[in-house]
Amino acid sequence: MALGSPPPRPARAPAIVDRTAEHIRINLEEDVDGAGVTTGFERYRFVHRALPEIDLEAVTIETEFLGRRLKAPLLLSCMTGGTPQASRINRTLARAAEHFGLAMGLGSCRVLLEHPEVLPTFAVRDLCPSAPLLANLGAVQLNVGVDVTGCRRIVDLLGADALVLHLNPLQEALQPEGDTRFAGLLKRIERLCATLGVAVIVKEVGWGIAPDLVVALFEAGATAVDLAGAGGTSWSEVERHRIADPVRARVAAAFAGWGLPTADTVRLARRAAPGATLIASGGIRTGVDVAMAIALGADLVGIAGSMLRAAAAGAETLDAAVTEIVDTLRIAMFCAGASDLGGLSRTGRVVSRGPLDLTAGTATP
Repeated sequence: MALGSPPPRPARAPAIVDRTAEHIRINLEEDVDGAGVTTGFERYRFVHRALPEIDLEAVTIETEFLGRRLKAPLLLSCMTGGTPQASRINRTLARAAEHFGLAMGLGSCRVLLEHPEVLPTFAVRDLCPSAPLLANLGAVQLNVGVDVTGCRRIVDLLGADALVLHLNPLQEALQPEGDTRFAGLLKRIERLCATLGVAVIVKEVGWGIAPDLVVALFEAGATAVDLAGAGGTSWSEVERHRIADPVRARVAAAFAGWGLPTADTVRLARRAAPGATLIASGGIRTGVDVAMAIALGADLVGIAGSMLRAAAAGAETLDAAVTEIVDTLRIAMFCAGASDLGGLSRTGRVVSRGPLDLTAGTATP
């Protein structure tokens, strides 16, 4: 470098990485909960069993998922990756997943195909060798050039047990960089399920999946469906905070109350797909929410927003948050008279107070 010449500029971060950093900041700093929509759990209540006829110490919350044993039916849901901050968050989440015996999902891994240098921000298998680990890709990418080879590469790079395909048409429609080419996507999902060689899980990002699509996804070969109902983080609100144009921002704001509440997605999906593996997520905040989601029909429960904030605050904060949920779940089961998760879903101890009470008495599937 010649004397007096300016130092070289640092390499510009890829746009997709910039977007991830923006998403993390908005989720940590802004109010991005949906407005005018709730999870629906407030419309259901456990009937307290004053004589549970079991010991608290005998209550077990263990389960199996993707051939691995979990100490609790919890998924630290697909969140982030691609930036230094995301790397710290992912590694904190991975340590907790291994310590507490939970499943863990990574954020969208599309960036790995375009910028493999960001792999260290996603690579956590060394920290959670026993945990079910989920890679993640926007389903729409199957329509814009990502084939089975690219999907396998993501899974192999991360040592993942499954690939999650996320459905986010509303977010893509509002996002300035969004891709809305969703036509014919179900057939592509079906082909991927048949050829990938590992489990394929399909999830929403926070507006729910109606029962007819749940059935179609299982018929297409999905191993599990994450229903991701409304009532928690609204990605239309996240995108609204990114939009500079006031007209487009108002368009995004119109969808703050969009979506099918989480409780209803679970209950209706379980009726439509009685033997399938269902994951409940979307606004799950407490151990009682987890218990209710399982009682209404979920096999596993995903938590994202609160875990993201806890992980960003550090390992101690995250450990405390997970401990609180696990302890609350176990006590809720004890007071409902359920000694295991199967018993919780069969207790018949949930009553409905809302207009969607289709059973006119109990809310069991």
